[in-house]
Amino acid sequence: MNRRSVTFVAAGLFAAIGGAAAIALSTFDVSARARHWPATTWAIEVVRDHSIRSAAAGIVVPAGLEDRASIMAGAEHYRAHCAVCHGAPGVEPNIIARGMYPAPPDLRHAAEHRGPAELFWIVKNGIKMSGMPAWGDHGDEELWPVVALMQQLPKMTAEDYTRLTAEIDQAAGHHQHDTGAMPTPAAMPVAEAASPTHKHDGHSHSHSHH
Repeated sequence: MNRRSVTFVAAGLFAAIGGAAAIALSTFDVSARARHWPATTWAIEVVRDHSIRSAAAGIVVPAGLEDRASIMAGAEHYRAHCAVCHGAPGVEPNIIARGMYPAPPDLRHAAEHRGPAELFWIVKNGIKMSGMPAWGDHGDEELWPVVALMQQLPKMTAEDYTRLTAEIDQAAGHHQHDTGAMPTPAAMPVAEAASPTHKHDGHSHSHSHH
């Protein structure tokens, strides 16, 4: 048994024993205001990361994630469904996300720590007891562009992200004009589509939960 497996087993045993003791003594505080013990956080993170790494091991990453069209498609989904909790360049998470525990990770730097296969698995399957939903009802062809966008976020400035979302709005406006369709919430800027809104650092954020 290698060192990683030993650590995983040890973390699992610790979590099981600690959980059983907390249930028996009725000492576990389920409030989102109460933080885990450091050892509990360690055990959860080890089990989580090992599980994600193992589940994503067989995923084949498609070609073309660097294509502009793929990044734009991913940015459209990310802005509508992800930025509210995870932030974006120049966009802070919504106040609701700041009250969650565990706090949603800052995806502006996720690609620096996880490969595309792991990011895809998380987006598609979610993570239980974290507030991260599964987007499995969306097709893989819609989810891979989200990964494409996340891979670009570490090197994006706030100005880069603003230009990208403006380009998306412009493209959506041209499409609606060509078809005669009325604007829809998905095609509008987030500030116009969501209600109520929260003003923060010059940006409008939806109060809807990711």
